Amino acid sequence: MEEVIIYTDGACSGNPGPGGWGSILMYKDNKKEIFGAKKNTTNNVMELTAVIEALKLLKYKCKTKVYSDSAYVVNAFNQNWIYGWIKKGWVNSSKEPVKNKELWQELYELTKQHEVEFIKVKGHSDNVYNNRCDELARNAINSVK
Repeated sequence: MEEVIIYTDGACSGNPGPGGWGSILMYKDNKKEIFGAKKNTTNNVMELTAVIEALKLLKYKCKTKVYSDSAYVVNAFNQNWIYGWIKKGWVNSSKEPVKNKELWQELYELTKQHEVEFIKVKGHSDNVYNNRCDELARNAINSVK
């Protein structure tokens, strides 16, 4: 099975406000950068979108490591929150509807098509790929301001 490394980041200018996302996909010696923006969104929506859009580019089943500085995204899988939400009909531990349910559902479906491992990285630190994703996301915001 082919291995793909993905770095992602989302950003907002105001929360909610104009938002952007950026992702880098790496396969062997190939590297692809993707990004996008929305006029009125939240940071969490952009974090989720960055992962979703990257996974959507994979054409066949891959072993994938997704690096993100978003505890929201990483912990949903690594601490099994998402499986509890699904079991409870998309209700969280506070008995409230899960925010961004449609995005979570889309991401969950994509993770079932691949072997995905989520890895938390420290944001705005010395990780060159995380910093580049942040730059892509922030540049994308400027396109919708």
